[in-house]
Amino acid sequence: MRLSDIDTPAVLIDTAVMERNLARAAEYAREHGLRLRPHIKTHKIPALARRQIELGACGITCAKTTEALAMLSCEPPDLLIAYPVIGAQKIARLIELARRAPVTVSLDSVDAARPIAEAARAAGIEIGVLAEMDVGLRRVGVPPGEPVLDLVLALLRLNGLRWRGLAFYPGHIKTLDESGRAQLGSLREALWSAVSLLKERGLAPEIVSGGSTPLLWESHTLPELNEIRPGTYIFNDRNTVLSGACAPADCAATVLVTVVSTAPDRIIIDGGSKTFSSDRLASSSEATFGEVVGHPLLRFHKMNEEHGFISLNGAPQSFRPGDRLRIVPNHICVAMNLHERVYGIQGDEVTAEWRVEARGKLQ
Repeated sequence: MRLSDIDTPAVLIDTAVMERNLARAAEYAREHGLRLRPHIKTHKIPALARRQIELGACGITCAKTTEALAMLSCEPPDLLIAYPVIGAQKIARLIELARRAPVTVSLDSVDAARPIAEAARAAGIEIGVLAEMDVGLRRVGVPPGEPVLDLVLALLRLNGLRWRGLAFYPGHIKTLDESGRAQLGSLREALWSAVSLLKERGLAPEIVSGGSTPLLWESHTLPELNEIRPGTYIFNDRNTVLSGACAPADCAATVLVTVVSTAPDRIIIDGGSKTFSSDRLASSSEATFGEVVGHPLLRFHKMNEEHGFISLNGAPQSFRPGDRLRIVPNHICVAMNLHERVYGIQGDEVTAEWRVEARGKLQ
C-alpha cells in the first residue's frame, strides 16, 4: 500500500522518526538512572506502548481506567493511573485492573483514597498510591510541605493501599526561556522541600514521578525525581517544537489532507475541528492550528467541523482541488483521539496500520 492509496483526512506516523524519538528518550533515561513510564495519552495504541516497554520503559501511564483497560494487551509490567479515581464504576474498573496488572494511582485527598482502600480490602488486593503535589499548575494536588506530609500520613493509615511515593505534573512550564528557567528553579526547590520533609519523618518515597515532554531533557536537573512520564515525545508536534524540546525534523506525526476548494486568497481542506485539535499554540496568541509541511507562508487559521481554512498569505504556489498536503498539528494528542486508525509510513510506503484502541476512553 502506498501513501496515495490512503483516504483523507488521515494521521500519518513516520516510523523512522518515531523510533528515533523513542530510542533517544530511552537512552536518556538509562544514562541518568531514571525510570521511564511514558504516558499513552498521545498514541493510545497498545502496540506502541509495547514498543516503549521493549525499549526499557518500566511501565505505562494512563489517565482513565477505561483507557488503561484498553491498553492491557501491551502487558504492562506496571500501570499508573495519573488521575484521581472517583466514583463506584471507576473504582470497580480499578479493582479489575489491579487483578490483571500491578496498579498504582495518584491521589490528592483522603476522600478519594478511602473508597479505593475499602474496595481493595473487599477484593483482597493491595493498590499502590502516589501522593499528588501541585507544583504550580494549580490543577490537582496538594501544596508542597506540610500538606504533602499530612496526605502521606493519612494514606499510610488506610489498609488496602500501599504508599509508594509522590507524583506531580509541571504542565505550567511550557518553555525554558528566562521565565521558564525561574519556574524550573521553583520546581526544584518544591521537590527538595517535600522529599526532605518526608525523609525527616522516616518516609523516604520509593518513587518521585513527574515531568512532561517540554521538560523531558531537563529531568536530570531535578535531583529528587526518579521517574519520568513524557507522552508527546513519541510523535512531537508544533507545541513541542516551540517549547524547545525538539526540532521540526523530530515531528513524526502529520495529518494528510486533500484540497477540496480553492479561491484566489485561500484553499479549503477536508479536515476541520473533527480532524485536528482546536488547541492553539501554547506559547503564542497566534490563531493557527497547524503548520503546512513544505509551505511556510500558508496559514491554517480557521476551522469548521469538516472544513479547514488555509490562507495563501502571498505564497507563490497555486493549488487545485485534489492536491494533497501534510500538516503538523499544534497538539497531536487530541488529534489522535479523533481518529479510529493511523498509518505508519516509510517514505511513500505504508508499513503499518494501527487502530487507536484507547480513543474515546474518557471514563
